[in-house]
Amino acid sequence: MMATLDQFRGATERRRWTLQNPQLVRADLGLDGQPFMARQGSMVLYQGEVEFGFKGGGLKRRAATWATGQGFPSMMRCTGAGQVYLAEQAGRLHPVELQGDAICVASQHVLAFDESLDYEVRRIDGHGLPGGSLFALQFSGHGTLVVKTHGEPLVLPVTPMTFADANAVIAWSAGAQVLVANQVRVRRQAYPGHSGESTQLQFRGAPGNFAIVQPYEI
Repeated sequence: MMATLDQFRGATERRRWTLQNPQLVRADLGLDGQPFMARQGSMVLYQGEVEFGFKGGGLKRRAATWATGQGFPSMMRCTGAGQVYLAEQAGRLHPVELQGDAICVASQHVLAFDESLDYEVRRIDGHGLPGGSLFALQFSGHGTLVVKTHGEPLVLPVTPMTFADANAVIAWSAGAQVLVANQVRVRRQAYPGHSGESTQLQFRGAPGNFAIVQPYEI
């Protein structure tokens, strides 16, 4: 069965995070007294008494790899009382509410998240990946994160034979196993200047696990 990220949004848009349109989200500070993290440069407008902290990337809890800049964007910590509007390059935004479950998101697709969420760095190594590794954040607990995509993403259940282009992968359920699978295109001569090698990720897992892809790849 196919689905979109709509199934994960739940009541999020009636709470702290509100989509103003598919490319713009509003975060309300002061509703629960909890700060949130956002990608530096994503703020397009704010109202009220809002402070933005940049020291050390504003990250804590087992995210030292992010602070060193290995594959992760710089983040800012947003505190105070007011409304903050976030966007990035007109990408489509998707608030995802977690209620005690966990999800892994490729680092370049993380736009913002509630500080109440627990998170840790996950690293997937393999030949063919940019820099030799794919970095992701595994989020768990209770709260909301905002995912950025090119176009409308698709949620697919993981089967024993689920493969996806590494550039198209947005996120996956934390319980899924991820492996790097390099395959060579048959028609190498049809791609002048390219090796013909395509890096894919293989997903494995029990029923209920899923992978999320976008209709875009580099």
